[in-house]
Amino acid sequence: MKDALPQAVHQRIAEFLAQGQRRMVGIVAEPGAGKSTLAAAIVAEFGAAVQVLPMDGFHLANCELQRLGRASRKGAPDTFDAAGFVNLLRRLKTQAPDEVVYAPDFKREIEEAIAGAIAIAASTPLIVVEGNYLLLDDAPWLQVREIVDEVWYLDVNPAVRHARLQARHMRHGRTQQEALDWIANTDEPNARRIAQTRMHANHCLHVPG
Repeated sequence: MKDALPQAVHQRIAEFLAQGQRRMVGIVAEPGAGKSTLAAAIVAEFGAAVQVLPMDGFHLANCELQRLGRASRKGAPDTFDAAGFVNLLRRLKTQAPDEVVYAPDFKREIEEAIAGAIAIAASTPLIVVEGNYLLLDDAPWLQVREIVDEVWYLDVNPAVRHARLQARHMRHGRTQQEALDWIANTDEPNARRIAQTRMHANHCLHVPG
């Protein structure tokens, strides 16, 4: 995705901000499609009026994934604290005027979530929630679209997406073959499941490569 914010996104964000009350917008896409890049572009354009909340902060810890036998599927829906994620969204929807809500963030350099890393002030009018599973029909994920005001689905060329994923995995320590194996055995099964939720999105946005 180019650094410039698409005009349609700029206009919709401006409309939300003009309403003068807390709004929440979700960004969902297959792995490597550019959710974080779009969220960062929105913040760059609108500054302190926007706070990004990444679903990845709700990854279960690596030790817990090992205990559950799910480490090789990290990134699948059942490797997240989905209920905790939904509960935090509800809390943000009704945030008290004097309350600061602390949310977790995910650090790829250590492949772990960090609790309390994101401070969300009650005065922040727009929360941009980005993650893969905002549109799933399974409980408790299905509650997400009842809480947020809109969810946008990003479409991107699969070849571009795959190249980004391979580069990301290699940047964080995997060999080329390990990266390709992870994409084939973990990222792509997740991607197919995410793609099946596209119909639930309020808007679909094509992201050029």
